[in-house]
Amino acid sequence: MKKYSAILFDWDGTAVISRKAPADEACSAMKDLLARGIPLAIISGTTYENIAGGKLENFFTAQELQNLYLGLGRGAHQYAFTPEGNPYIFKNLELNKEGVLLIHQVCFEIHRQLLKNYDLPTDIVFTRPNYCKIDLMPEHNRGDNLFMQADELSLLNKKLSDHGISGGLHYLMDMATELGKEHGLKITSTSDAKYLEVGISSKSDNADLIMARLQERGIRPEDCAFFGDEYVGLEKGIFGSDSFMITDCTRAGDFFDVSEVEGERPAPVRVLGGGVQTFLNFLRQQASLQ
Repeated sequence: MKKYSAILFDWDGTAVISRKAPADEACSAMKDLLARGIPLAIISGTTYENIAGGKLENFFTAQELQNLYLGLGRGAHQYAFTPEGNPYIFKNLELNKEGVLLIHQVCFEIHRQLLKNYDLPTDIVFTRPNYCKIDLMPEHNRGDNLFMQADELSLLNKKLSDHGISGGLHYLMDMATELGKEHGLKITSTSDAKYLEVGISSKSDNADLIMARLQERGIRPEDCAFFGDEYVGLEKGIFGSDSFMITDCTRAGDFFDVSEVEGERPAPVRVLGGGVQTFLNFLRQQASLQ
């Protein structure tokens, strides 16, 4: 097995089975690497409060935390830790209130057009820093598992077709792009089938900004591993949110998918399957190599 100098990874569905699941096993696997000076970075669309109940720093010593980074909020916030072990944002891309309200307008207009023109009801999660989550299947409850399930893509395609939308996700994303232009926004859309996420930043921003920090430490992209569970293609040319970790800056790294969902992935991604346990076993194996 190749020994890596840094590991960047998604949280929900990759490091933990659900947001409400205990983080003890994941943090234990992380701790051995952090103690050996190996940088780890959590790249997630969620907020700090949703990572280990907002108490992630309690699992590690202040010295170990010097090797831990977080890229959260779909590009909005990049965290490191003070010498005392307290989290702080070292790069903030969060929009001001006026910018957030423009994104809200775009998403409400998508909601309005889908209901008016196609009789397709949606829900909107507004409480995100640089984006909104438009629930395309509000009747479909994931429970505590917030990542994409195996049958959801077929459920979405059937629902869109039943409501007369022949262009699928491409149509919805194009709608978001055009509405964004009307409000002076360059929109980036992602989807995990159930949700259409509409905003102005993505995991690409998280990955690039944290990679820049790692390069300051002498770590090259080709010595990094990137793990996720949402790389799979939803339609031709549309891949899951973890695919946004693949950028011009990070492309030389090694990318791995632990999802069991069948489908196409971006060319650099190796499908391992096995879910959370595959990733945690990888962390333990890496610790043994250091």
